[in-house]
Parts: sequence; structure tokens; C-alpha cells
Amino acid sequence: MFDTRQYEYADITVALGGRIITGLRGVKYNSKQEKEAVYGKGNEPMHIQKGNKSYEGEISMLQSELETLRLAGKGSVLGLRLDAVVAYGNPSKGDVLIVDKIRGIEFTEDAKEMKQGDKFMEVTLPFICLRIENQK
Repeated sequence: MFDTRQYEYADITVALGGRIITGLRGVKYNSKQEKEAVYGKGNEPMHIQKGNKSYEGEISMLQSELETLRLAGKGSVLGLRLDAVVAYGNPSKGDVLIVDKIRGIEFTEDAKEMKQGDKFMEVTLPFICLRIENQK
């Protein structure tokens, strides 16, 4: 039987540097590869050549989680290099567990922002990484 259940935000778990981020507000990551059409005689492409791959993303969390990361980084997250595990699904509900491993994360920004009326601080940390491994 084929299960078409869509995973919900409640079904995601992110461990960053071996620690589950309970104040997680969002996560986004992607892989890119340079590609270019190769032309020869005529005006139609003959092939598509591939170049370098790159990986980037961002993680949004509550300010208290940022402070924990800053402690680990001796005052800043910019010097940290961490791995992350992103798991989708809840096996206790019969879900197939989808696991992505994000290797060699380094944050490119360390910022805070809060506006009048905010009830809590949410911070977004953009990152680059060495690779993203998709597993089942």
C-alpha cells in the first residue's frame, strides 16, 4: 500500500552539532550546480556541461537557541563548524523516516532583530556547507 501522507512541521526534528534544537522556527537548505549549454556548429545547444556544486541554507530559531550556539562559539557563531541532521516523520505514527545530513555548516551572519510588539525574538542564521546528503 502506498502512503501519501504529507509531513507536518510537527514531524520535523533538527539536531545541530549533536543537540536537538527545541526552539526551531524553520529550516531551509538547497543544492546548486553550475550548468551551461555548449554550442558548436549552428544555433542549437549540443550538450550541457556541469560545473561546481554549492550548498547553502538558513535556520531560524528562538533567541535562546542562538545564545547557546554563541556560548559554544565563544561569543559568536561565525567561527563554528557544525553538522546537522534533519529528520522528517514520526515512526511511532508509522511514518517512513526521511533523514538529511548537512555536513560542515558555517554561518555567514550573526544578527539579532526585534521590533515593537514582538513577543519573542526569532533569529535567522544563513549558512553555507560542504554537502547535503539525502537518505532514507
